[in-house]
Amino acid sequence: MDKEMFTKILIANRGEIACRIIQTAKKMGVKTVAVFSEADRNSLHVSLADEAIHIGPSPSIESYLVIDNIIQAALSSGAQAIHPGYGFLSENADFCRQCDANNLIFIGPPVEAILAMGSKSAAKNIMAKANVPLVPGYHGDDQNSATLKQSADDMGYPVLLKAAAGGGGKGMRAVYHSSEFDQALAAAKREAKNSFNDEIMLVEKYLQQPRHVEIQIFCDQHNNAVHLFERDCSLQRRHQKVIEEAPAPGMTEDLRQRMGAAAIRAATAIDYQGAGTVEFLLDSNGEFFFMEMNTRLQVEHPVTEMISGQDLVEWQLRVANGEPLPCTQDQLTLKGHAFEARIYAEDPEHDFLPSTGQLTELRSPLETNNVRIDSGVVEGDEVSVFYDPMIAKLVVWDLDRERALQHLTRALSDYKISGVTTNIPFLYNLASSQAFRNGDVNTGFIEEHDDEIFHRRQEDLGYAAPLAAQAILIAREESARDLAEQSNEPNSPWHLVNHWRVSNNSPQRLTVTIGTEQVKVITENSALPTNIKAVNDATGFNLFTPNGVFHCAETQPDLGLDQDQDSSGNLAAPLNGTVVTLLVDPGIPVTKGETLMVMEAMKMEHSIAAPSDGKVSEFFYQPGELVDGGAELLAFEHAET
Repeated sequence: MDKEMFTKILIANRGEIACRIIQTAKKMGVKTVAVFSEADRNSLHVSLADEAIHIGPSPSIESYLVIDNIIQAALSSGAQAIHPGYGFLSENADFCRQCDANNLIFIGPPVEAILAMGSKSAAKNIMAKANVPLVPGYHGDDQNSATLKQSADDMGYPVLLKAAAGGGGKGMRAVYHSSEFDQALAAAKREAKNSFNDEIMLVEKYLQQPRHVEIQIFCDQHNNAVHLFERDCSLQRRHQKVIEEAPAPGMTEDLRQRMGAAAIRAATAIDYQGAGTVEFLLDSNGEFFFMEMNTRLQVEHPVTEMISGQDLVEWQLRVANGEPLPCTQDQLTLKGHAFEARIYAEDPEHDFLPSTGQLTELRSPLETNNVRIDSGVVEGDEVSVFYDPMIAKLVVWDLDRERALQHLTRALSDYKISGVTTNIPFLYNLASSQAFRNGDVNTGFIEEHDDEIFHRRQEDLGYAAPLAAQAILIAREESARDLAEQSNEPNSPWHLVNHWRVSNNSPQRLTVTIGTEQVKVITENSALPTNIKAVNDATGFNLFTPNGVFHCAETQPDLGLDQDQDSSGNLAAPLNGTVVTLLVDPGIPVTKGETLMVMEAMKMEHSIAAPSDGKVSEFFYQPGELVDGGAELLAFEHAET
């Protein structure tokens, strides 16, 4: 007989994962308590929960990361258990310990398992004893920079610096040459200290063109363990996942079984309980190596749910309640193919800088059996500087990879978001690229196909420019038609915008901007093919085509009114954030591209580089100070040529 389920849980998280947990809890008849910071007072997860408790100011370090506030909220609400979601306190052993001390069920693994996997160094030693294959690297206690550098020199470049307590790409740097090591180490340590309050580093051999394949595992309190197949998470930028899919393309049943068995060995070696993910690097020759184990639910868990037909949050609640796993390994079946695309407020054209602002328009694709939207925001919400800029997760499924990919590109083109810059065009270009359609993925995919994804090839301009011109003409005609209908003489030729003449229509000459390139076009036809769609945004429009998305705009004629741009050399903050460090002294010569200072915003570091040879004459901000986006950071004097 099943044990009686607890009746109320507190969700120690925010955004889409909090909404996701609430959805399953309601289905199971479990009441939910949301927590919220000042910035999240009117957030969707707050309105969806049965009750909500304020836990502090907007910065996460003063609210969602304050263990005492979370524990007190749970106790005062009468919740019997806490679900940590992912990120924040989800892999914090002290938080798990505090839950136990206050007789609150932690919906996750035991504290010993979190501790075992919380340090990447310790995890490597445990995995070696469990006969799980490891990537060559240095995982020692000696953290002297000379020792770390010597290990990298001995191993041979490239190497990967990784924060021992890290995750999500924080505190991680690829180093390709010995001369770059010291600066990369300093940056990785700063980021690790800021994100995890821990700057212990690992050095590993950086495999060339590997795939990132992870195995979803589940264990209960009765010594049962299963895997729910694999996910391929190779498409990444800044070491963070962009598009995930399940199953992995090209995966054989033999390799799936071997990786699944290794993942279960990894879990049972630490007496694991609950949901976990064992991440591997898969080499082109079929060898795989343990990378890390995440002792929590993953962002990309929906693709596993889509191909397995299981609700992993429900599994979490049942396991935490002491129940056995809902299925045995033999009862789990894999059906179809699924993709997840992470919709972010960020600018891929400018190194994926986060974009803040109000979501003045948010229209998602229609949800069906093939399309699922996991989101924690609604139209009118603010994407703030305080948290991760994710807007939603778009998840699609069908019986095979090709059909699922068609759902993905169609749904991306149906998204309409205004008020912030998003990565939707970038995602569409990734998904429609020939190499991705072929399943030829690896962790360096985006860099390898940069010109194709960002349409920097000459043939892309030649393809898109006529289509962009036609879209502009259609928009003009529609605008003129609207004006004509509102006038007293709707049939007047003065309302036409097609260069009308008594004898015929004249060809039209336009200058269009495709990305950053200007192209002159002569066109007579203003009819777009049926498989092409133009979607307006704040700076022009996105042209969705079978060859990808092109950001376009009509280039206005130069009337000679522009003034010379400011040449003082002042550099502005790319977004709201905090100054982390100043790396040069005023008055000391620097070279073009040299990092002058580092800012931190939305959990990521941003380097401010010298625009040319020259020197900083003055810094306007010091480490620790807050800076508004667009504020001048420093005065820069260009070297004389």
